[in-house]
Amino acid sequence: MELNLEPIKRVKTISKEEFLKEYFALQKPVVIERLTQDWPAYHKWNLNYINEVAGEKKVPLYDDRPLSSEFKFNEPHTYMKMSEYINLLKTKPTNYRIFLYNLLKEVPKLQKDFKYPDIGFKFLKKMPMLFFGGINSKVFMHYDIDLANIIHFHFNGEKQCILFPPSQTKYLYKVPHALISHQGIDFQNPDVKKWPALKNAQGYITNLKHGETLYMPEGYWHQMTYLTPGFSMSIRSYPKKTINFIKAVYNVFIMRHFDNVMRKTRGEKWMNYKNEKAILRTNKRNGYS
Repeated sequence: MELNLEPIKRVKTISKEEFLKEYFALQKPVVIERLTQDWPAYHKWNLNYINEVAGEKKVPLYDDRPLSSEFKFNEPHTYMKMSEYINLLKTKPTNYRIFLYNLLKEVPKLQKDFKYPDIGFKFLKKMPMLFFGGINSKVFMHYDIDLANIIHFHFNGEKQCILFPPSQTKYLYKVPHALISHQGIDFQNPDVKKWPALKNAQGYITNLKHGETLYMPEGYWHQMTYLTPGFSMSIRSYPKKTINFIKAVYNVFIMRHFDNVMRKTRGEKWMNYKNEKAILRTNKRNGYS
């Protein structure tokens, strides 16, 4: 069964006024195709260039193993030199990804290659994060801990993006005390006999190519699949809705620390409990229990 996904609207360029009125105010995603074309990054940023300027950096890596009590919240699974990782990306499929890495802090010259777009946001300028992945590697369905408004730029190749607005959380088998849906779900080919509530979820889909930009409104669920080796950069702005700001503070200062304590003290029993609750709560809420 295929999910109920509509293509994300695309524009070539956009004014600040149009962006704020048509997308930010309505909390709707949009792809802006030419936002980066006057950046040096548009012409320079590819895997070879990153290898040239950052090959010696030691970078954190994550794979697609299910979350377990072995690791803390967002703790890397391993480390590798950037040059070794890029060589891996270019030579064979790999599940290893770089996630939430501030490479621009480690290599300041990269900061000269882009500019913060004038679209009506005040961006957190100390937090441009980079994400890398190999062909067919996937990022599990999740939403960000700070519920930020995110501007996501893709480079080197192509990736698929599936989004769901926060209103669809009740159908997505959200794991309690976490920011993810149940990791047993294959969002490319979901088994609705096993996950029946997904039949009701209404979301969005698009493929991002080199230089294209995706606006993800605050609190949106997103799942990414790298169709080719590539990387992306996200810049973010605080959530504007008061309720989302309160939730973000709770996530950052309470939820993740509570979850880490429970992983340490209860181990896999805690992880199994959360996964079971995700199924029971979602099915009961939607009349499938």
